[in-house]
Amino acid sequence: MKLINADCIEAMKAMPDNSVDSIVTDPPYELGFMGKSWDASGIAFNIEVWQEALRVIKPGGHLIAFSGSRTYHRMAVAIEDAGFQIRDQIMWVYGSGFPKSHNISKGIDKSDAVEMRRQRDLKFTEWMRSTGITGKQINDLTQSNMGNHYLTDKEQPAVATAEMFDKLRPFLPEVPEWVEQMVRERTVESENFKKREVIGTKPSSLGGTVAAGERNQEIIDHHKNKIVDITAPATAAAKQWDGWGTALKPAHEPMVLARKPLEGTVANNVLTYGVGGLNIDGTRVGTDERVNERAGSLGNNFTMSGGLAQTDKEPTTATGRFPANFIHDGLETEWAKFFYCAKASKRDRNEGLDGFEAKRDHDGRKDGGVGGDNPRNRTNNAKLNHHPTVKPTSLMQYLVKLVTPPNGIVLDPFMGSGSTGKACAYEGFEFIGIEQSLEYVAIAQARIDFALADKSNELPL
Repeated sequence: MKLINADCIEAMKAMPDNSVDSIVTDPPYELGFMGKSWDASGIAFNIEVWQEALRVIKPGGHLIAFSGSRTYHRMAVAIEDAGFQIRDQIMWVYGSGFPKSHNISKGIDKSDAVEMRRQRDLKFTEWMRSTGITGKQINDLTQSNMGNHYLTDKEQPAVATAEMFDKLRPFLPEVPEWVEQMVRERTVESENFKKREVIGTKPSSLGGTVAAGERNQEIIDHHKNKIVDITAPATAAAKQWDGWGTALKPAHEPMVLARKPLEGTVANNVLTYGVGGLNIDGTRVGTDERVNERAGSLGNNFTMSGGLAQTDKEPTTATGRFPANFIHDGLETEWAKFFYCAKASKRDRNEGLDGFEAKRDHDGRKDGGVGGDNPRNRTNNAKLNHHPTVKPTSLMQYLVKLVTPPNGIVLDPFMGSGSTGKACAYEGFEFIGIEQSLEYVAIAQARIDFALADKSNELPL
């Protein structure tokens, strides 16, 4: 196992031609996810990345790269333009995505108040800066990510709620009455602001989530007792746009399945380089389906699948369904069988990280609205593995096994917290991981070391 702390392009340039058997990677989706700068650099669309990947992978070697539903096309084009052949698209489908839609009706009702509210909030943040308290102190004392918002003079200033301000009060100098008044009025908007009438309540939308997996259950447990208000539009324009939003609930992540061009035929290529095919039998989806059984009720010698039953042989259990380009998260379904994989569990994320410092996985800048204590931030608890986009090890095991020959070498140019490397440790593959963040390299090393040392905790496929 070789982990490299470097820029992926420069690191690959130092690697020999035709030196890895497969590439399985989770590049940035280029969405600016959780305010992370590395998710908005354009690196996944940079053709030079994939040209270097093409050079180091053996002829016939396969590449699997994740992306987002909105940005997949640009990455796929870059991979194709680099010289790879696009062979398929694999879909990882799940039911636990978090809706990120903007309520247009509420936005209209708030629009008249935004500038007045901003001026009020800026006055509060100016005073907070004068006290000398730091953003880190605010975050630690309130167990939130509101430090930037209570101190900012630029984007998304906010007045603290009474509950939050009480946690800060012992560490502040004497508080002027006008600040106290702002805090008291924080959640009760003044008469200058339009207020939507509360017409009912409902459980938080996440309370009804039924997706499988430990991590999903944590989210369900956190939200199932949350009650939120149902409000009526306050203006004519808002009434016209009531029920309209701006986005669908995310429920899948696409992957490019690509191949470096073969040299000669498939047979010639696999004999020369040891790669070029997909491990179909090694990744079949288990099933209890019986083969060679007579149709029975049909009263003839044909099986239900239409083949002639071999009467001199006993029925046997099938070796599994042919692997599909569709991976499901495990929700009940009767119409097909696929490889099932829920999102990464807390155990999977944190194995091997005892002694690491727990941190939050984002800085709270994307808090969803001006001046708001975003309730979503309350689920952003400190984590040992604080990388925000950890893929489940069992999913990565399935993917590396699909495209890598026995004892092969897997390259991940965007290693992150090391899920691909952890999967390789369990599957017996050699691994080369490249990651520009030294902090994530340390997390990846610990997770991989755990997998290498404790096979009793191997995640089953």
